[in-house]
Amino acid sequence: MKNLIYFTAIFILLNSCATTPTVTRIDVSEQIDLSGEWNDTDSQLVAAEMIKDALARPWIDEFISAKRQKPRIIVGTVKNRSHEHINTQTFVKDLERELINSGRVIFVASKEERQEIREEKLDQMMHASAATRKQLGEEWGADFILQGQINTIIDQAGNKTVKYYQVELELVKILTNEKVWIGQKKIKKLVERPRTRF
Repeated sequence: MKNLIYFTAIFILLNSCATTPTVTRIDVSEQIDLSGEWNDTDSQLVAAEMIKDALARPWIDEFISAKRQKPRIIVGTVKNRSHEHINTQTFVKDLERELINSGRVIFVASKEERQEIREEKLDQMMHASAATRKQLGEEWGADFILQGQINTIIDQAGNKTVKYYQVELELVKILTNEKVWIGQKKIKKLVERPRTRF
């Protein structure tokens, strides 16, 4: 019994000692799942698939046909309604990148970005020459806003956990509040942790 206590104490002591971590640089496109939680791969893949689906639907051709111009879009709030911490801003940036790079829409800056730009315009009104200053009131208003949420369902038994993510996005016509596209992407992960051994 004393030997068991002795070896257990040594094991805990050795494992609790601070050690220098090993760091290996890897390709940013490499898919790695360590915890089974939402990660950069999920964010990028979901954004790419959902924007591809949104831009393949009838609303965009109908808008271009009626207005003779590309639609102007802004990404609004994507709410995290999951069980875990998710930095939704990185997901929003992935959505923005996919929209801009598609070449099919004109992308309008976010509310926070617009505020900073307005402050710059006010500063220009005071300090920039008349030939170079940018006037207030010349902004382009968005035609559509993209909003959404990330939900999860967790099912756990023993050392196994099934994590189910459901991402919902909706594209709303700002003038009429008409929903022109609703997208949904689901991800399911089985996380199996090794059993604790003593």
